Amino acid sequence: MKYAYRFAALLALMSSHAAAEEMGNATLYKNPSCACCDAYADYLRVNGFEVRVIEHPNMSQIKQKHGVRKDLEGCHSTVIGDYVVEGHVPVGPIKRLLAERPAIKGISLPGMPEGSPGMSGTKEGPFEILTITGKTEPAQLYATE
Repeated sequence: MKYAYRFAALLALMSSHAAAEEMGNATLYKNPSCACCDAYADYLRVNGFEVRVIEHPNMSQIKQKHGVRKDLEGCHSTVIGDYVVEGHVPVGPIKRLLAERPAIKGISLPGMPEGSPGMSGTKEGPFEILTITGKTEPAQLYATE
């Protein structure tokens, strides 16, 4: 009987590890003095991501490298697999992005909207999550959350 419990515990451990791998590893690039970025990293961790935080003194370099235009910039840039997630994007659109795998560079919630994950304040309306294509064409609405 005790082996059955050990086997069940092993299966639970394996399934939680598989779920974490499915969600993926995330690398969050942030300005060294930014606290909301750390709060966003914690939000991702609570939602199943393995997050590594890298403080970078020149965030413009990171944003350019990943094709993030000025009008789509957020506070920090998070790389998950082949995608960049710009700013305080809620986890729902991130999961959709990873499930659907569209031919875009990533998604963005520009600026630092109050009430978004990692930010203080009260959410005043739906967040518009935009596509990042790396091109000059207008960003398209990816999700409303």
